[in-house]
Amino acid sequence: QVQLVESGGGLVQAGGSLRLSCAASGRTFSSLAMGWFCQAPGKEREFVATISGSGKSTYYADSVKGRFTISRDNAKNTVYLQMNSLKPEDTAVYYCAARISAVARTLVAEYSHWGQGTQVTVSS
Repeated sequence: QVQLVESGGGLVQAGGSLRLSCAASGRTFSSLAMGWFCQAPGKEREFVATISGSGKSTYYADSVKGRFTISRDNAKNTVYLQMNSLKPEDTAVYYCAARISAVARTLVAEYSHWGQGTQVTVSS
């Protein structure tokens, strides 16, 4: 079983930055591909970014390319999401997710373990 704990959400003005962290336990971290997803009120959960177990492969949703960066520190069992140039439309609950494979994927259904979520609110 994999346990995930997110931190780093909060309230920020448009144009600002936040860094989300997700600490994992319960399995060899480098064997897990990790992803970040978000869910706004009344909307489905959607893909934001993913990173392979080695950290060599990353993929982003078009809406965040050039603004968000996913990274991981396998020595610390932690994945990060650096969020820059934030927009009000980025407001959502952000979830960290893990899949039992080192290969990064972008679909919600391909992830078996989820954190509790952290709220990100961007004011205009």
